[in-house]
Amino acid sequence: MRHAQIRRKLARVDRAIDKAIDAAEMPGAVVLARMRREGEILEHASVRGLAVVRPERIPMSRETRFDLASLTKVMATTSAVMHLCAEGVLDLDDPVAKHLPNFSERDKERVTLRHLLTHSSGLRPWRAFHRALRERERKRGEPLLGTPAAREWVLESICRSALVHEPGTAAVYGDLDFIVLGAVVEAITQEPLDAWCHQHIFQRLGLERTGFLRPSAPEPPPEVRRDVAATENCPFRRRILWGEVHDPNASAMGGVAGHAGLFAPADDVLEFGWAVLEAWHGREDRLPVEMLRLFATRQELPPGSDWALGWDTPSEGRSSAGRYFSRQSVGHLGFTGTSLWIDLEAECVVVLLTNRVHLVAKKSHFGLRPLIHDLLREAFAA
Repeated sequence: MRHAQIRRKLARVDRAIDKAIDAAEMPGAVVLARMRREGEILEHASVRGLAVVRPERIPMSRETRFDLASLTKVMATTSAVMHLCAEGVLDLDDPVAKHLPNFSERDKERVTLRHLLTHSSGLRPWRAFHRALRERERKRGEPLLGTPAAREWVLESICRSALVHEPGTAAVYGDLDFIVLGAVVEAITQEPLDAWCHQHIFQRLGLERTGFLRPSAPEPPPEVRRDVAATENCPFRRRILWGEVHDPNASAMGGVAGHAGLFAPADDVLEFGWAVLEAWHGREDRLPVEMLRLFATRQELPPGSDWALGWDTPSEGRSSAGRYFSRQSVGHLGFTGTSLWIDLEAECVVVLLTNRVHLVAKKSHFGLRPLIHDLLREAFAA
């Protein structure tokens, strides 16, 4: 009886997604949820709509890989820094300039790794590096976007930049903090970020279909494209992005960056979230337990900030995780329409992956996210 009631309530999740698709908020979605309740594991999967609308119509499937956008920040970069801190190679209060000496320019000597992870460094949140690189291409008359030289130029530009506020005095979410963190990981490991994360994070956790997609010329091969949900009809690149990273700065840097570039199917994201949950409870040894617990703790930089280390936490009364996720939760969103929320206290993981920027109105998606989380938690509580 109880399981029948849960199934009836879970049907509301499908209806909510279908309504959002009908309203042109997105072409399709995959929602996966898992919760431990009274020793029982409850799960739900919703797969709705289309992965690609144009140039072909391809149905969404549970195996569809998504451009995770800023989920890269937690699944790749934050996890890499966490592992390196656990090994004693990095310390959260290391000045960034200890590992990237040029970063000390323009009075940035006091910026630490902790500041970068909490978005309180004082760096500008975003810059249109891709446009500046396109202009440099035009002047030089030779390709630059996507090359190692472009990657170095982006990092040098950040190192030469001045802060917009004193470190630790404001938390302003942005990408530059994580571009720098990705460069720190590469400087310490002497490996490309994608290769290091593949070996030390994704393979270790069994995430076989998670990884960065470096650009292919002139376009991704069909076997890559048909595996991936399409994103935007990009005005900068003048084509529908399908099988290549959406974020223009990550694309300009060669598809691998600390802030964006990761692709994965929903099942891999769920398994990553579940591994975090299990490690937090001491039941998982593939992640460094004590360091993970620290990374999942709000840092109060500045006081009142919702940021843990790399991870976001629920904002009182207005969280995309909805009404039921406890204060002891961590998560992150991605611009392409992705999210991962983990309630460490209630032992619940919810993955919502959509292609919301693919040929539909660019709505915020904020209304759908909390609704889906609320419906799932109400069903699991039945």
